[in-house]
Amino acid sequence: QVSLVESGGGLVHAGGSLRLSCTTSGRGVSPYVMGWFRQAPGNERVFVGAISRPGMTNYADSVKGRFTISRDNAKNTWYLQMNNLRPDDTAVYYCATSAIWYADYRTMNFNNWGQGTQVTVSR
Repeated sequence: QVSLVESGGGLVHAGGSLRLSCTTSGRGVSPYVMGWFRQAPGNERVFVGAISRPGMTNYADSVKGRFTISRDNAKNTWYLQMNNLRPDDTAVYYCATSAIWYADYRTMNFNNWGQGTQVTVSR
């Protein structure tokens, strides 16, 4: 089982930037797909974006052009670079892994999750 640990959350003003990290450890530390999700208070967890091992990416419309997913293979770490943050980006952000990539993220079967990191964007 691969363990996922997110970090990098915090408080930032609107328009600012944050970079979240998700580091994997354990057996099979290089998952085929790494996804990012977020959950705001009182809301369901929603898809933010994902990246496959070959480098394909998929982003939610709400973050396209502002968020970028990348990875450092040597460090078993994936990043979510968030720019031009808005108050409605406030949420707990989670990384999650899937063994298969589909064009529709809803069929990717993300089944291994990190504990989450809080991102708060103030006005």
